[in-house]
Amino acid sequence: MNDALVPQDDGNTPLDDEEREGLIPTYITLRSELNEAEQANILEAQEWAYRRKDDVLDQKFLNTLHQKMLGNVWKWAGQFRRSGKNIGVEAYQIVIELQNLIDNCKYWIEHETYDPDEIAMRFHHKLVFIHPYPNGNGRHARLATDLLLRSMGQKPFSWGRKGLTNAGETRAQYIAALRAADRHDFEGLARFVRS
Repeated sequence: MNDALVPQDDGNTPLDDEEREGLIPTYITLRSELNEAEQANILEAQEWAYRRKDDVLDQKFLNTLHQKMLGNVWKWAGQFRRSGKNIGVEAYQIVIELQNLIDNCKYWIEHETYDPDEIAMRFHHKLVFIHPYPNGNGRHARLATDLLLRSMGQKPFSWGRKGLTNAGETRAQYIAALRAADRHDFEGLARFVRS
């Protein structure tokens, strides 16, 4: 098995054989090379996304965003996963759960159910929880959340002020905060996103 495709911690989503075959750059053999290729693609996607005014709360846009973020690295970028994972809803539930999240988020904004930070935090948590794609869900959800904040006239989250791609203390705090939110305890995530 290619070392680049082995999860580096329990927060990474393992890929099945078919998903591994979707790797586009043939030179990648190390996790560091994979991270570098994905990060370069994500930087291009950020530039693209911040030049646009698309409605983030739209499944087509969310798929396009994922494709722009990882389309130079993975053939399946922007396509919902078809396999079960160690996290996320069943694959057949993705479209329904994602639409429920979008509809709920629109309602929260329209009716000011929560303040903008809490709307964005809950959107982020649920998007990661659904886990629509084979991989890149956390990075996708963070960018989508920052775009949602921008659409509400807010500044993006700081996300712990450190990179979350590589295993480390900041990533461990992020994953722990997401797991607490799975149990409806959002305090740690609220602190983390603005720390």
